[in-house]
Amino acid sequence: MDFFAYICKQTNNTNHESPVITRPSKSKRKLQMNIEQVRDYTLSLYGVTEDQPFGDDILTFRLEGKIFVCLWLGGGEHDMKDSEPRLALKLSPDRNEELREQFTAVTPAWHWNKKHWSDVYYEQLDDALVQEWIRESYQLVASKLPKAIRQRYENQGSNTI
Repeated sequence: MDFFAYICKQTNNTNHESPVITRPSKSKRKLQMNIEQVRDYTLSLYGVTEDQPFGDDILTFRLEGKIFVCLWLGGGEHDMKDSEPRLALKLSPDRNEELREQFTAVTPAWHWNKKHWSDVYYEQLDDALVQEWIRESYQLVASKLPKAIRQRYENQGSNTI
């Protein structure tokens, strides 16, 4: 059965007229992550650990000791004027520039090398984008690991590079 026939059958369209398929409005499709979801998703990636080397207001996520996500918990010495929830991601310089041009919710990272790190105001973005960028940061760090170590991550399931 082809896709058109399937849609006609699902919508009880026996005349085989072009079915009207409506998509939810953008506001209904946009799902935003909260701080717990960001943490849970990041920790779900194989081999990820977390610690707080910069104080109680920052969680860092590491792969083999290399930081790839820095999640601001709010308040503290790392507070900014806007106080909006954010995380810092390590990405390639070209990717950072691209995302900053496309999204106002992506800015040069505060207290990090702005060429390699971007602040992401995750509550302003679709959760799928945030997850994609976290995974991209993870993959970037994994790709720089020594070959013998990197192979451990390549041989894992869907939560790896």
